[in-house]
Amino acid sequence: MHKTSISRKIFLTFNYILLTVTAVVCILPLINVLAISFSSSSAAAAGYVKLWPVDFTVASYKYALTKNEFLTGFFVSGKRVLLGYIINMLITISIAYPLSKEKKALGMRNVYAWFFIITMLFHGGLIPTYMTIKSLGLLDTIWALVLPGAVPVFNVILLMNFFRNLPKEIEEAAYIDGAGHWRVLWSIYCPLSKPALATISLFVLVGHWNSWFDGLIYMNSPANYPLQSYLQTIIIEADPSIVSSNELLDMSEISNRTFKSAQVFLAAFPVLIIYPFLQKYFMKGLVFGSVKG
Repeated sequence: MHKTSISRKIFLTFNYILLTVTAVVCILPLINVLAISFSSSSAAAAGYVKLWPVDFTVASYKYALTKNEFLTGFFVSGKRVLLGYIINMLITISIAYPLSKEKKALGMRNVYAWFFIITMLFHGGLIPTYMTIKSLGLLDTIWALVLPGAVPVFNVILLMNFFRNLPKEIEEAAYIDGAGHWRVLWSIYCPLSKPALATISLFVLVGHWNSWFDGLIYMNSPANYPLQSYLQTIIIEADPSIVSSNELLDMSEISNRTFKSAQVFLAAFPVLIIYPFLQKYFMKGLVFGSVKG
């Protein structure tokens, strides 16, 4: 018994050390970006900034928050997250509930399930998807960013399995009292599925907020870029159609590196705010929503 206790302590100590090191490795780059964004241009250019700002200044943030392109991209991303979240969650819940039933309660249940699973394994490709979006007249609209991913199949499977783990006696009692499927879904299943819904919400919010590639291919005008697409063109490509010569001069005076760091941190800030409120549900939602054997 004593030997088992010691081995358990060793195991826990190793886990704590490993997780601590992993957390530090993940956090340090973000701290470095934050420190650079608050540092002077000369200190950032000279490479003096590590984990603490040098010659503290908020000039980069002031400039970033006055740029119309940044504010417009922020607004487009916010609208995308709002519409995408509502559509994704409604569709996910509506599909997961019937698929969580037994085969005798929903005929051809397995056929429907495989219909969705196949879409995870096979994709039409970028060009057919683009042609479909174009033929539907969705190019350069917010719907081109929201509708192609309206059915997140992984989230459907996660929520479906969570629904299947809920006590059937509660559902049966509701049916006896005269409740229908919609009442059972919204009054019983959803309130009992907060961990899974919180986990899915995190996936959806972060996925829409961080997505940048679809904005580049579906938006013809840079004015319609979501924030991450705008940042990608600024940081990676430096698209001259977005940044004028005067703006490039201003950025050089501020320091291109500090300005980019300020924008990156501003873009990550909403996710950093939301995550702590949903994290407590994260593990429970994943464990109970995992695929049953």
